[in-house]
Amino acid sequence: MPLATAPHEPAKAPDCWQCRHFAISWDPRNPYQCKMMGFKSRMVPSFEVFRADGNHCRGFMPKIVAAEAAPLAPPPSVRKASRFLWKA
Repeated sequence: MPLATAPHEPAKAPDCWQCRHFAISWDPRNPYQCKMMGFKSRMVPSFEVFRADGNHCRGFMPKIVAAEAAPLAPPPSVRKASRFLWKA
């Protein structure tokens, strides 16, 4: 009989590529980074967390979708042409 998981624990590992804390680092030996936990690794961070702790990552937060983001500021006003004639 399988063990029951707690209701707050996900049944599978979260997808780091969809997490807002996930980043690609500059280090070619450790290309993946978790900004929330502050580490870089060769594998996707959720796998590292599961390997070290035995639990799935609890810090997953979905990325902000562009439609949900704050509206962009209006473009700056167009500058009027100068009334002076410049000579070269």
